[in-house]
Amino acid sequence: MDALIYTVMSGAERALKAQQVHANNLANLETPGFRSDFELAQSQAVPGYGYDARHVATMQTNTISSKSGVLRETGRELDVAVVGEGFLAVQYQQGEAYSRAGALTVDADGRLFSNGHPVLGDGGAITLPPFTRVAIGQDGSVSVQTPGQEEMQTIDRLKLVKPAANALTKNEAGLIVARDGNALAADETVQVQSGHLEGSNVSAIEEMVATMTLNRDFEIQMKLFKAADSMADTGNRLIRD
Repeated sequence: MDALIYTVMSGAERALKAQQVHANNLANLETPGFRSDFELAQSQAVPGYGYDARHVATMQTNTISSKSGVLRETGRELDVAVVGEGFLAVQYQQGEAYSRAGALTVDADGRLFSNGHPVLGDGGAITLPPFTRVAIGQDGSVSVQTPGQEEMQTIDRLKLVKPAANALTKNEAGLIVARDGNALAADETVQVQSGHLEGSNVSAIEEMVATMTLNRDFEIQMKLFKAADSMADTGNRLIRD
């Protein structure tokens, strides 16, 4: 009976962890540029002598959905939406991370940020000179009009990357990073649309259906656990008798 209990309890634990993934997706339904997660699990044998018949379900690193969100026009100069596949590169600690959140801001020193993380360009973190107007081109070029000047001058270019979907994961801060931990090369084919923001790619209906399915799975696991406990109790009585 203990082999069945191993299977039942690990299945129930997987259902609970999967619920956390879908709950986080739903919580970010209105977060601009958010990428939803898929939960993945696999069967693993319990190590040790005499446990060959016992298996547990283990959660793997979640896979990120590559589906695009809906674009909405804002008219704001510093709002950018990545068109199609691709990501903005931002600085995270001593390395790089990637994001679709395009509501960019500028601090008092002219540094460009995305959700509190410095935005990276061709030469590292982008810093804007004093300006009266700023524009971001389709290729990610950042141009400013400085005081006293009539023409726009290109000062840098957003670092845009286009990795394969299975090459990415999320770190503890919820930012997208490369699975191998290395910085990704810039991709000149990625384009952005200024004056727009991309919404979350989370589907509320899909997440609710997945949540209800996991609830039913958990209930079945609990019924199996009670059945295994009942069979173990019956076997103990037979031995005593």
